[in-house]
Amino acid sequence: MSGDREDSRENKLRQVTVGPLAMLDGPIILEDYNQDWRSWFDEEASVLRSILADRVLALEHVGSTSVPGLAAKPIIDMALVVKQSSDEAAYVAPLQANGYILRIREPEWHEHRVLKGPHRNINLHVFSEGCAEVDRMLGFRDWLRRNPEDRDRYERAKRGVAQRTWKYVQEYADAKTEVIEAIITRAMAPRQETG
Repeated sequence: MSGDREDSRENKLRQVTVGPLAMLDGPIILEDYNQDWRSWFDEEASVLRSILADRVLALEHVGSTSVPGLAAKPIIDMALVVKQSSDEAAYVAPLQANGYILRIREPEWHEHRVLKGPHRNINLHVFSEGCAEVDRMLGFRDWLRRNPEDRDRYERAKRGVAQRTWKYVQEYADAKTEVIEAIITRAMAPRQETG
């Protein structure tokens, strides 16, 4: 039965991945927080803004590297908001002309796209204007920045699952879903009360 689940998960990855699947076949390597991660984001953001100009409606540093004190994979996660993420001609083509590579296309999940950059190791997550997932990502980041207890809880969970052998990095990401969703629920509660 678990083989069927693994086949199903791998088939889903194949459906959304542009190009070949990148296998990990090992543990995830986490690094202690690095002060340089913020400047790496700033440098990459400057490049992206110069390429896309006013097509950038918002560009945020997200993920673990955006939370001071939190261990992370040394990959800068960025959330780019454009008018319509399904309109790839508007932003993917100019990015590809500058060396970026489209790796993920998820039309059924918020029309999400992920590109990798030529300058440093980034995950450029692209969403449409008004997408609720961006609010969730920012809510999670901001909550972890202000709440050391949940930041530590999340780091313990990450370190616990990182040690396992993973065929694909996405499996590691999926293994953290329960703790992430619990933290997002706490993070979004104050917003819902005032909203």
